[in-house]
Amino acid sequence: MKITLPNLKGAQKKDVKKRISENIKSEKFRFALGAIIYFLTALALSQSTVLATAAPFGVAFTAVSKKHNYIFSALGATLGYLLFCPEHFARYALAVLIAALGAMAGELAGARRSAVLPCFISFIALIATGIAENARLGVFLADYAITLGEGILGIGGAYFFSKTLALSPKRIKLRAIGTAESACIIISFSILLMSLTGLSVGGISPARIIAVLAILITLFYADEKAGVLLALCLGFVISFSGGDTLYLSGAYGFSALAAALFCTLGAFPAAAAFLLSDTLFCLAAGSTFALYTAAEALTAAIVFLLLPKALGEKIEAAVKGRRDSTPDGSLRKSLVVRLRFAAGAMNYISESVNEVREKISDINARKMAENAARLSSDEYITQEIINEKTNDIRRVAADQFYCVSGMLSDLAKEFDEAQKFDAAAAGQIRSFLGDAEIYPKNISVIEDCFGRFRVEILANQREVSIIDLKYKDDISRICARYFEKGKITQFGSQSIVAFSEKPCYSLEIGFAQHSAEGRLCGDTVKAVNDGRGKSILIISDGMGRGGRAALDGAMGAGLLSKLLSAGFGFDSALKVVNSALLVKSNEESLATLDCASIDMYTGRVDIYKAGAPASYIIKGNRVTKCELASMPAGILRGIEFAKRTAVLADGDIIILLSDGITETGTAWLSAFMTGFENMPAQDIADNILKEALKVARGTKEDDMSVIAARLNKKYE
Repeated sequence: MKITLPNLKGAQKKDVKKRISENIKSEKFRFALGAIIYFLTALALSQSTVLATAAPFGVAFTAVSKKHNYIFSALGATLGYLLFCPEHFARYALAVLIAALGAMAGELAGARRSAVLPCFISFIALIATGIAENARLGVFLADYAITLGEGILGIGGAYFFSKTLALSPKRIKLRAIGTAESACIIISFSILLMSLTGLSVGGISPARIIAVLAILITLFYADEKAGVLLALCLGFVISFSGGDTLYLSGAYGFSALAAALFCTLGAFPAAAAFLLSDTLFCLAAGSTFALYTAAEALTAAIVFLLLPKALGEKIEAAVKGRRDSTPDGSLRKSLVVRLRFAAGAMNYISESVNEVREKISDINARKMAENAARLSSDEYITQEIINEKTNDIRRVAADQFYCVSGMLSDLAKEFDEAQKFDAAAAGQIRSFLGDAEIYPKNISVIEDCFGRFRVEILANQREVSIIDLKYKDDISRICARYFEKGKITQFGSQSIVAFSEKPCYSLEIGFAQHSAEGRLCGDTVKAVNDGRGKSILIISDGMGRGGRAALDGAMGAGLLSKLLSAGFGFDSALKVVNSALLVKSNEESLATLDCASIDMYTGRVDIYKAGAPASYIIKGNRVTKCELASMPAGILRGIEFAKRTAVLADGDIIILLSDGITETGTAWLSAFMTGFENMPAQDIADNILKEALKVARGTKEDDMSVIAARLNKKYE
């Protein structure tokens, strides 16, 4: 009889998936799954024999089982000893019973965390039953020594199993485990595989194939040190399984070491190196069993090479947090945590100051209402002005705390994105500079989350200048990277020279300015290299014309460029500039800010505007206008940049303008820019300024500024 299942609709499928998910998460399912795992693990461990006849690991696993799983472990171990050690079944069945009773007693006593009790229970169960059996059989003294060795192995097995089972899945998922705990997991896994090596098909053991495959995967996708450690543990433990397996302790370890040398060249060279080394050991062993293990290694290597790319990427992503990264307890991580904590504290202070300001403002308002009848008109106005000015000062103070919070968050983000601090390369650079009698105060070699290197050297101004002029190529050689010319930033008597990896693009910049009143232009133009692979273009236009406008423009552009060079973000830097302009004088003081941050590795451009006119992007003969509504700095509290992102390709041009260019309208700009694609950047800026002066002829001129920048691909 043929049964046909009805077609499920989308809603029905979701309902079925939901019910399956709920069943999997249910306590009954977890209990059943745990019971099956403990039963099968104990069954497998009970068949592993060492020292010819000793089989301690089924008893040891029963002794460490928790939460009623000792019942299923005991059943699995008892069945295993019945199937695989029938001649010693009575002895091991009694040992399993003692271990299960001890585990139950430990559970009732609440001794869940310590590994001492399971180790003691395992030792007593194995020693007591072993001595009793030896006394009954009347064996030699050497057999008592084997019994003692079995008890010691029971202690070791119980310890490793206990530490492994004590790890929560969440800690393993987050890779929040130390080296000692990792070693316990590896040894427990090795003992389990050793237990399964007795199962073979035509002399070929699937367990040993899994062992070699695990070594290759760990070496290539996780970490070479972990792979070699796993190989040593597996080789050593499996060699205890008896027969002709002793040579595997050296074969696996040395072959893993050989494969680790070729991991950087790819999967095939690594697998080939392991296979060649393992084959040499097998030939040296000169037995039929060695031929089987060589075939097992070949099978594992083929499976490793045939792993789907998507699966390999998932494995690598799962272990990426441990590969070439700074440990969680490192200075970098601690610094990131402290900075974020400090940022949160500053934000809390800002909110508290605001709350206090509002309460004081309410109190002053009530007092003014009560005293209004007793004050003259002039006194009342004067008091109102004083209260308002005081309130403004408190607002600015709250804003400053908020600015500091944002700046600390920016620094925390920058440190967190520094995936690796290469202490070895920093030490080599220090030794090299020491030979040249240059002794910097600090050297940092940083690899970011995109794999790009940056070298920062803190020294005095003279030493920094010498390093930049003479030793850039030597530093590039030490780090095995190509660095561009260093960027020197001076703070007091100290200076930092920062070498960034050579980017894919270069920037050709041209700028032109016109002063509407005297020699001082109210616009300030800056081009900044932040030392992290980004070029930043800034136009700051102060209010009005002449000296006062020039002061506001220079203040806005100067503060912004300094903060960005120091590693702060655009948003927190704008808040500082805004607060500075608000408190600069009693008179109104403002400045527009127009910025373009261009990533020289990818061509991505982030455009930031605070009251600035439209920018233009030229791609071939197509002109795109980028217009964003925003407020200038220095008018109101809490202003933010308007932002837009675009991607530039080879030969694309971005043009920034001050509002003096666009004051008479923008209709002429797009048409005028057509045909600029092959023109030098400086000529573009000059032509736009000349045309703007021609269009504005006969009107009241304003200060005018143009920045034209072309992105060029480097072909080296």
